[in-house]
Amino acid sequence: MRAVSRYAIWAAVVALAMVFLFVNSGLDFDYVIPKRLARLAAMVIGGVCVAWSAIAFQTITGNRILTPAIMGYEAVYLLLQALLILAMGTQSLVLLGANGNFALSVLLMLGYSWAIHRLLFRDGRNNVHVLLLLGLVLTMVISTVTQFVQLRISPGEFSVLQGFSQASFNKAEPAQLLVATVLVAAVCLAGRRTLPTLDVLSLGRDQAMSLGVDHQRALRLHLALIAALVAVSTSLLGPTAFMGIFVANTAYALAGTFRHRVTLPMGCAIAIGTFILAQLAVEHVFNHRTTVGILVNLVCGVWFLALMARARRDA
Repeated sequence: MRAVSRYAIWAAVVALAMVFLFVNSGLDFDYVIPKRLARLAAMVIGGVCVAWSAIAFQTITGNRILTPAIMGYEAVYLLLQALLILAMGTQSLVLLGANGNFALSVLLMLGYSWAIHRLLFRDGRNNVHVLLLLGLVLTMVISTVTQFVQLRISPGEFSVLQGFSQASFNKAEPAQLLVATVLVAAVCLAGRRTLPTLDVLSLGRDQAMSLGVDHQRALRLHLALIAALVAVSTSLLGPTAFMGIFVANTAYALAGTFRHRVTLPMGCAIAIGTFILAQLAVEHVFNHRTTVGILVNLVCGVWFLALMARARRDA
């Protein structure tokens, strides 16, 4: 039954992809469909990044209501965009270009991740709770600095900055998609070999160490992979804070198991399907009067509140 449900979810995602590509396209293979293919590629890459990073992060932290956003990656991305606009105005979009901005954003978030991991994991220390606390504090500090920078820019520049704070599939360029595909494929191949280790890590630190897992090494490896995935998805699409919680917990519920070889593919399918549904709603229901980011954050945020209320009631 689980295998049928997994295949059914992927079949539904393929059907949604076909609807997105061909409905109201006029079968225009010169412009409309290639543009939609580029957006669909961005959805697939972003969906894989969001699902894999959220499920792996919840596994190593032992908490089902956390996402990598708590580590401050998205806050760093928004601060970078704010500083670029403050320093160069809207000319930063021309001087750097979409590809330059993408590369700079990925490198900065990876550098940020390396710095906090280097700080906390030196001398054999691997306290996950301290890492989460530091990430939360840094997120608040960086967000406050970003708000200060926003007060220093003009209203026109602020509207441009707002565009970076919402998830969108229209920003992706072919070169970005190619680089992102290579990076995500490399991360997924590296992570696929460690799925049994992730299963053991879900049992807890002490149990994992008693079963022979080098907890510190595994923790650092998966945090590095998560940072790479979040850097790619945020630079390519923009922030998707609540999306990971929704995708991960829906995957757990539908899979009926916590084994990562089941939950990760299912989570990827759910994330991709959610992105496609949101884009279809923006185009055919709201007539482009809202954005994918607003819809995703609204639905996933409400779902998160319902999850919290249910957990409180069950307790």
